Amino acid sequence: MKKYIGFLLIALPCVMYGQQPPATEIYLLDLSISKKGISIANPVNITNHPGYDNQPFFHPDQPILYYTSANTEGLTDLVEWNYETDTDRFITKTPEREYSPTVTPDKKFISCIIQRDNGAQDLGQYPIAGGDPVVLINSLTVGYHAWIDPDNLLLFVLGDTLTLQKFTLSTKKESILSTKIGRSLHQIPGTTAMSFVHKAWEDVWVIKKINPDGTMEDLIHTVPGHEDLAWTPDGKIIMSDGKQLFYYQPGKPQHWREIEMPPHMPVGAITRLAVSPAGNKIAIVVGE
Repeated sequence: MKKYIGFLLIALPCVMYGQQPPATEIYLLDLSISKKGISIANPVNITNHPGYDNQPFFHPDQPILYYTSANTEGLTDLVEWNYETDTDRFITKTPEREYSPTVTPDKKFISCIIQRDNGAQDLGQYPIAGGDPVVLINSLTVGYHAWIDPDNLLLFVLGDTLTLQKFTLSTKKESILSTKIGRSLHQIPGTTAMSFVHKAWEDVWVIKKINPDGTMEDLIHTVPGHEDLAWTPDGKIIMSDGKQLFYYQPGKPQHWREIEMPPHMPVGAITRLAVSPAGNKIAIVVGE
């Protein structure tokens, strides 16, 4: 397997706030994880729809993938797709724009970013079974989010400076943890620790772990110039350089290692990734 070494002088924008979202598709592939490595196969375009289809998120224990989809006017809604029955439905159909569908810890809601016409970006949640949204946070301009536990969230907050913040719902308390951050926020599977990308230098970005006691540790430099990642259930990190996938096992003395791409994989630029909790599927966002 090839090792990915070296760094490129690339800095990518974190948020496309106020812009028409890019044209992307979501592919679902079979994923196999073993001690020898990771392999993927059988790419299927599950969206096949002109325009923006992005931000995939797997349900914790059902064969369902949630994603964001834009209509011809550029307004985005949240879609639920069952990949066993090949059926889908809209979670939202609103005149506003919803992004980043995420299953809440109690599995009863889809939390998301609600982008208002006045420029506000609130964090809200919609009942999975259907119903009106509840606004969780409207005191901050939230770009991205991840649940730490039922009462606490990790937030990417927009402002004069991009900040990583912890927000407690019960007390409405917010605390800044870091600046110069990327958009990829995750809970590390099987733990109560979190991860984020720290863009401390223009040409070197670092994946960091936030321990439950609030201390942080460096895990590895990102694939150069890229910030999107996904965690596998056994604790490996998957990233892309836009064309190829790579993985890394934290704590192991190795670099990013290449994942062989399957035949007939589309040639568009790869960005966001999501891995199913069972570790048998991977969703890959590819440019049209």
